Amino acid sequence: MGETTLRQALDEYKDVFMASRNFAERTRIEYFNDLEDLIRFLEQFGLKKVGDIELPKLERYLAELDHRGLAGTTRKRKVVSIRSFLEYLYQDQYMCTNLAKRLIPPFAEIKSPRYLTKSEYECLLDAASHDPRDYALIQLLLQTGIKLSELTRLTRNDVELPSIMPSEMTDTGYLNILGNRSRKPRIIPLNSVACIPLKKYLKERVAKSSTTFFINRFGMPLGLRGVEKILKKYFVKAGIMNANVQSLRHTFGIHQIAKGTEPGIIQKMMGNKDPQSTSMYVSLVRGIKSEGIQNNAL
Repeated sequence: MGETTLRQALDEYKDVFMASRNFAERTRIEYFNDLEDLIRFLEQFGLKKVGDIELPKLERYLAELDHRGLAGTTRKRKVVSIRSFLEYLYQDQYMCTNLAKRLIPPFAEIKSPRYLTKSEYECLLDAASHDPRDYALIQLLLQTGIKLSELTRLTRNDVELPSIMPSEMTDTGYLNILGNRSRKPRIIPLNSVACIPLKKYLKERVAKSSTTFFINRFGMPLGLRGVEKILKKYFVKAGIMNANVQSLRHTFGIHQIAKGTEPGIIQKMMGNKDPQSTSMYVSLVRGIKSEGIQNNAL
């Protein structure tokens, strides 16, 4: 069986194994492209048959991916493709050794989340200050840390605002976030910094009959891409680089931790099931404070 060529085995893997496992179409394409790249690399060294595959040669390929400058997450994903292929070769007795269990994936880099500094989010809000809807939308993301999908699903009944706005910075409203299969429903308090622009937006909001809270100029629900385009416009206007919608969620978490809000409260507000998601902010804030003490030594 080791005399079978790599390309013959790849064709059978695509036509038989992936089809029988009902892999998603995108997964089939990505796996096939990953494995074709591996085979092209092996063929450069005259390795064309299944029996030519050895662990050192696979590790050399992983080293080549590193030399190409591919991120650890990308290389790790490619190893998943290769392991699946190797499992197939062993299972169908093309190989007598299961190399899939011996191929160790590279560590994926843990990137620090992109968040906005105080001056950055102030510039962002200033850039959107002329538009009640956009300003309210940005403030809501900054003051609650909700996800983009949660924002676009909000209805008018999900947002409870006070009839009279107090002058103090207290919790004056509530946001009802519906649950789904992976997340429980939750109620988030809204401070007056969020409530004031939300009330102003509702007063000027068109299409009073629409139940969706944030709508476009045609009175239709504002979708995911619509929000992303709005934020991209203001990021550019404010001169903020390498930021996106998720950056505002991180901004909420990091600045709330820095101001002394309990991590458990942040976790509940953001709807994070895993405490590690919030502890990441705690570690980052500690690092920032330590660096500040070092840089500002007397």
